[in-house]
Amino acid sequence: MSGATRSDRQQGRLRRMLGRLASSQEEIQAEELQQETRGLRGCRPIASCADREVITVAGTLRAVTQRPRAGVPALEAEIFDGTGALDVVWLGRRSIAGIEPGRKIIASGRVALNRGRPLLFNPKYELRPVGQE
Repeated sequence: MSGATRSDRQQGRLRRMLGRLASSQEEIQAEELQQETRGLRGCRPIASCADREVITVAGTLRAVTQRPRAGVPALEAEIFDGTGALDVVWLGRRSIAGIEPGRKIIASGRVALNRGRPLLFNPKYELRPVGQE
């Protein structure tokens, strides 16, 4: 006897298809970002970054805010690569041309953990060309 009937196989296919359709927009975007950044030389997933390592990551800027730190102007942004989020802080800056939500970026520096969340201060960065997004 065969293990699965034709009806069972069709139901399994239908479940898989519905599962893909039911995936949230965030899950789909995360998967796409992981595929995009996987091919960039030297970049690693944010989720694999450990405290005090020198890293290079690539992702999309999700949020950009101006928030003073100890009375000094600071521009803060969140990079998301599909595996996790990383905060970047440029001290002494109120704005940087091109640093805006939705923009693709590659950032490098020594990571620190702030309340369990990875953080880069004054990273070396490269904005990805708008046409390649």
